[in-house]
Amino acid sequence: MEPDYRLGLGITEDHTDLADSVAGFAQRHCTPAELRAAVEQDEKLPAFWTELAAQGLLGLHIGERHGGQGGGLLELAVALEPIGRTAAPGPLVATVLTAAVLAADDGKAAGELLPGLVDGSVRGTVALSGEFTGARDDSGAITVHGSGAALSGVLAEFVVLPVEVGADRLWVVADATELTVRAAESVDVTRKIAIVSTEGTAIPADRVLDNIDNARIEAIAAVILGAEAVGITSWCVSTAVDYAKVRVQFGRPIAMFQGVKHRCAQAGILLEQARAAVWDAARALDAGEDTAAYAAAVAALVAPDAAVRSARDAMQILGGIGYTWEHDAHLYYRRALALRGLVGRSRDWAPRIARLALEGQSRDVRIDLPQDSESYRHQVRTELAEIAALDEREQLVRLGDDGWVMPFLIAPFGRNAGPAEQIVIAQEMERAGITTPQLGLAAWLMPSIAAHGTEEQRANLVAPTLRSEIVWCQMFSEPEAGSDLAALRTEAVKVDGGWRINGQKIWTSLGFIAEWGVLLARSNPNVPKHQGITYFVVDMQTEGITVRPLREASGGTLFSEIFFDNVFIPDSGVVGAVDGGWQVARGTLSNERVTLGKGLALNAGIDDLLTFVRKRGAEQVPLDRVGELVAENQTLQLLGGRTVLKQLRGTDVSATANVAKYLSMRFGQQVADFCHAELGAAGVYDQADPLSGRWIEQTISARPMTVYGGTTEVQLNVIGERVLGLPRDPEPATDAKS
Repeated sequence: MEPDYRLGLGITEDHTDLADSVAGFAQRHCTPAELRAAVEQDEKLPAFWTELAAQGLLGLHIGERHGGQGGGLLELAVALEPIGRTAAPGPLVATVLTAAVLAADDGKAAGELLPGLVDGSVRGTVALSGEFTGARDDSGAITVHGSGAALSGVLAEFVVLPVEVGADRLWVVADATELTVRAAESVDVTRKIAIVSTEGTAIPADRVLDNIDNARIEAIAAVILGAEAVGITSWCVSTAVDYAKVRVQFGRPIAMFQGVKHRCAQAGILLEQARAAVWDAARALDAGEDTAAYAAAVAALVAPDAAVRSARDAMQILGGIGYTWEHDAHLYYRRALALRGLVGRSRDWAPRIARLALEGQSRDVRIDLPQDSESYRHQVRTELAEIAALDEREQLVRLGDDGWVMPFLIAPFGRNAGPAEQIVIAQEMERAGITTPQLGLAAWLMPSIAAHGTEEQRANLVAPTLRSEIVWCQMFSEPEAGSDLAALRTEAVKVDGGWRINGQKIWTSLGFIAEWGVLLARSNPNVPKHQGITYFVVDMQTEGITVRPLREASGGTLFSEIFFDNVFIPDSGVVGAVDGGWQVARGTLSNERVTLGKGLALNAGIDDLLTFVRKRGAEQVPLDRVGELVAENQTLQLLGGRTVLKQLRGTDVSATANVAKYLSMRFGQQVADFCHAELGAAGVYDQADPLSGRWIEQTISARPMTVYGGTTEVQLNVIGERVLGLPRDPEPATDAKS
């Protein structure tokens, strides 16, 4: 199976099949030779144009009454990504963009021109930039003057132009024969820009697109150009990853160097963000949603920049060869630069996003559940109504005992709920006004104990924890083995009836109030280090355990240092197999990452950011940076939604889940840093401004967010190795016993 990052922006089986089919077509026809030929010649129709039309790819998004396939912009975006991976020359993007604009207007021009665009017999383009002015006469006709730039304009039979008529911007369709069209020297040497000009072309009233506004055209362009940008990004990530695996430097593949691995991982993160943004914008436009302009603005900001940045990263990883004319990397970089320029400047899109967010716009991913979920929903609603009538303590007991707290667990601790059932339960609990118990660290630990523990452990520990009766801590990290759990040194020696534990743990959250904890200790020093670890559950009141709270930079206390001095743990405290703790621990860490990826209530979030901006006044803060943060948060939410949708369809979620984890942990830091910096001198002491105390505390307490739960660097390693398939870091030299 292909790694998740190579699969595409579509999620459904139909979209995956479409992407696979188009990828096969692109590999056969949009070849590197075809791309290279376009470099050395004037722009012309590519050899595959007839086949492109025959496959229906020019009309994927156009209704059947105009000869199209009856899909939407989402289907077109799914297809444009694999074509974008080839940086295909020719007027494909210009033509499908023109068709999308005409179809959205759905006037007389659409009926006359769309069939030819769909069957490939004519081509069109849209001048997304330019200065055209006009005057409208009594018949509705407009006489146009001015000039602008249009993609693949020399191949177009007609051009859609933006015209300023008084205070309005209107869009018109002009025959190319009535315009002056000349090729320009373009940054993209495989697909040229044309300068389109006129000194008085008369546009008849039936070629004025009165049914579509400027915002809709910009949104459509953001999706279509953004989808191709996703394809460019995908090629750049794959090319960098594949090269890094085989390029040997200093005796090993350069992919083993963390600098290279992290650069690849960050490009992979950009790819997933761009996919999510374009996917969402296409869905919003297809559905005619009120927030479509907001979604499209996020796509316009995220996708082109992702293409440019990933192209630069690819060239950096390729080294000298990546800057030669013979390598295709610069052609992709050129295409990315051209797309970014056509979509528009980031400093224009970002403030627009900020203003829309300040007006209250946001987007959640709509989760469409199977129809058979409705009978299950009725059952859940009935049972929860009874629980909602209980008092708070009785609710906690019933929620835990009936499997509502972690419904994905096996019964009786859960409800054997699959992804769809879990969504129904969450929705119905919110509807019933029931708050799920906050289990803290136990939310990450209980699934592993339920899966690997004994019946006694499940009954005595899991069940009461789900009733909110036990506070837990997790004792994994050590002073010399933070994220590298396999290097831990806390020792577990087998004795009669149990184990003697000696060692030290650190960075243990809630250790000073925990009643029980989970512990990893080395139980066998004579086997490879991953194989000699055992997973224990520990009563924190056991003799020999010393807990020392650690005061943090914020002045508060969350972590503890814990010492084990000849502590006895009975055999009944072993979870899973002796020396098999690594497998149990990996399950725990997996549970942690899924939970953390949803965001932490203690972290500053998007609502905090927008509240800060409103209180300061939008004119007092850099809205471009606010827009960037809003867009990052939006892609984070979209990744979470796409993860759920993939889970519902039984597909791999590794890429989106790992990327969401990475982004969520840094987002709170970014918000806190921005808000505190905007306070200026008022951020120096807590009474200088009503907002000062809050953001002084937030910016300091946010520092460990990219440390606990796996440092940023470890997360990038995880994405590089487990998502992109890069080789693991080399093992340090050790003695025979390690």
